[in-house]
Amino acid sequence: MGNCSSFHVVDESKNTSQPVHEINTTKTIASQSGSSTLFSTPGTSRGNSNGGVLSVSSSSAGQSQISVVAASDAVSLDGEILPAANLKEYSFNELKRTTNNFKSDMVLGIGGFGTVYKGWVDENTLAPSKIGSGMVVAIKKLNPDSVQGLAEWQSEVNFLGKLSHPNLVKLLGYCYEEQELLLVYEFMPKGSLENHLFRRSTITEALSWDVRLKIAIGAARGLTFLHSSEKKIIYRDFKASNILLDGNYNAKISDFGLAKQGPSGEKTHVSTRIMGTYGYAAPEYVATGHLYVKSDVYGFGVVLLEMLTGLRALDTRRPSEQLSLVDWLKPQLSHKSTRYLKSKTKTIMDVRMEGQYSSKAALVAVQLTLRCLASEPRNRPSMSEVVEVLEQIQTMQRVPQVSTPRSTHSSGGQGHSHHQLSHNGFGR
Repeated sequence: MGNCSSFHVVDESKNTSQPVHEINTTKTIASQSGSSTLFSTPGTSRGNSNGGVLSVSSSSAGQSQISVVAASDAVSLDGEILPAANLKEYSFNELKRTTNNFKSDMVLGIGGFGTVYKGWVDENTLAPSKIGSGMVVAIKKLNPDSVQGLAEWQSEVNFLGKLSHPNLVKLLGYCYEEQELLLVYEFMPKGSLENHLFRRSTITEALSWDVRLKIAIGAARGLTFLHSSEKKIIYRDFKASNILLDGNYNAKISDFGLAKQGPSGEKTHVSTRIMGTYGYAAPEYVATGHLYVKSDVYGFGVVLLEMLTGLRALDTRRPSEQLSLVDWLKPQLSHKSTRYLKSKTKTIMDVRMEGQYSSKAALVAVQLTLRCLASEPRNRPSMSEVVEVLEQIQTMQRVPQVSTPRSTHSSGGQGHSHHQLSHNGFGR
């Protein structure tokens, strides 16, 4: 995940009456390459509000049993929310065989949950197959020392197991056997958006303006689907590393470990322990623990700013005043004069896209980004509005751009990092 920092996942079933501001934030530093600074901020919780809840219990014989409580049906925006998770159950030995005993040469990436391995299954039955035969899948295996563990594994099954949409990664199956927790996903050959934006590699080409727009529109449609269901789903951890790309650069949102059921009735938000990623999390959520549907819109705005600038949301190698991309650039772009904003836009755009877009398209994209990053949730657009504006930008005629000085980037904004990142993008 590069230089971004993740909130430490905590047990939401344990309520606390203490307000957020009275509790000290704890921090732990992970030593593994590519991992991040973790912290937890306890707050109020309303328990598990998921629509369909997966429960794990033990039978009289000591065997673990899994059941999924049905949630209400809903169909929206080319997607579907199933009444219950439709997943294949694998044994640990089956997944062990198809990954060659979880050998290091099968590793796709490493994240906060654990290690992701390459495996193979039959395309029709999804049954495990011999190595190199059938369909490639990504198998995420929980690290016994992971701070995320069972809670996120359950959330992944509860949400992603019931969601079907072209812009959401498919969860194919799971394994729960004694202490072993694994998840089996479709394989995304182009890896994560984070890889393409920030990883310098001879085999990773810089994303063009058109491809970035395609990715942004796909990811926005995925969030729109989550937000438009009868029981709104708040993704809660939208960031570049959680946007995966298939062979045609179609974007799919992955990793639903922090997803949360949205507010119901006349309520505007849900109160929950603060979990997410520094640099992407909405300010109202970090400050109060109040999670709004439009808290996701803020995270989308951060990713959009990363895509426009080619700079990380949080980068400790930049000067202290430029550490946070939003805190650094938002004040510079928040100007009522369109002429000034148009001029400023030229200085922040990623040079790797130079000549691929019109000045009008770039200006509208920056204006949309600023709307998404509004301090108050009510002032942010809905994700359906975001999709509409992005599609309008996509139709704007491209005009070759004259090379301009890169004052913003030359002032210490080292955004294109050389960190080793997960090839498949499933690591957090």
